[in-house]
Amino acid sequence: MKLLHLADLHLGKRVNGFSMLDDQKYILSQIIACVDAEQPQVVLIAGDVYDRAVPSEEAVSLFDDFLVQLAQRRLNVFIISGNHDSAERVAFGGRLMESSGIHFAPVYQGSVPPIVLHDEIGEVAFYLIPFLKPVQVRRFFPETSIADDTTAMQMVVNNLELDSTRRNVAVAHQFVRGAALSGSEELAIGGLDVVDASVFAPFDYVALGHLHGAQRAGAEWIRYAGSPLKYSIAERNQAKSVTVIELGQKGQIDVRLLALHPKRDVRQFTGLFDEMMARTQVCDDYCEIILTDEQDIPNALSRLRALYPNLMHMAYDNTRTRTQSTVWDTGVMQTNPTDLFEEFYIAQNGQPMSSQQRAYINQLIAEIWEEPECDPSN
Repeated sequence: MKLLHLADLHLGKRVNGFSMLDDQKYILSQIIACVDAEQPQVVLIAGDVYDRAVPSEEAVSLFDDFLVQLAQRRLNVFIISGNHDSAERVAFGGRLMESSGIHFAPVYQGSVPPIVLHDEIGEVAFYLIPFLKPVQVRRFFPETSIADDTTAMQMVVNNLELDSTRRNVAVAHQFVRGAALSGSEELAIGGLDVVDASVFAPFDYVALGHLHGAQRAGAEWIRYAGSPLKYSIAERNQAKSVTVIELGQKGQIDVRLLALHPKRDVRQFTGLFDEMMARTQVCDDYCEIILTDEQDIPNALSRLRALYPNLMHMAYDNTRTRTQSTVWDTGVMQTNPTDLFEEFYIAQNGQPMSSQQRAYINQLIAEIWEEPECDPSN
């Protein structure tokens, strides 16, 4: 059975004020071309269909058009919600669409029933696991200790109707330990939402969403498809793709990537203002420009946009900016939150925290992170 794995469409996303809808429409048409070329039996969409819980009308319309095109090709499409989605809104109408081969993961209610398909070899069971936090799992297993995301996901997997004799595929949207970040994903401070890859040992393939770089996560058969577009300057060096999986006999799997080519690339330029303005043709790509001039250039941003109309960000890298201490290094944001708090505590009190204070802060941070997100419509 051939599968095509996508994730993190983020339809309706704006990057530095720029709407990505036109670029998303363009890349979805490429994905349809990949479907036509590969003829998969199944398309997997591993969460973050939209960029926000209440998507725009344009984003919903774009996804609707994409699903109609997939349904016309008479294949099965499996879709789960991600951390940017509303699980309820993504699941709406799912039972009506099943007759067209479009399968949405329902809101998690303590179990994930499999959807079983057949090929010439036998059965393949698909388990659609929407994005989950421990607090969402704990309510269904109140007598079990669920301390973190790993134990939460382990509880979910333990309660699946898994038949080890058939091929099993999971679709999930979590941060799996060992995977590389690209800078634009929303993760818990200090790695509180990490799931150990061993949780997914019972599966023949795990289609992941959440991280924007296509990569394996602990094993060749546990993979992130990555986002189809570059959604930040930090992703500028990533090669975007869709993942093609061919399931043979149980234990036999072949994985390869099909390159995607965006309408506009994401680039970074560094140099003097005059060097940036020496370009003879307009650059239509999304870009960031780092000016190395020692003196600020009057109206630099507006003047640069004459040649770089999709300039997302401009900054200076010179003696003045390198000596300023007001800008945080990006690495600080990935520091353990307890360590960050203790640095603040020491600065205020002149002594380190006690072990009891550290334990209290750890518990408080975990409780705050697990609080359900507010619905923007309320």
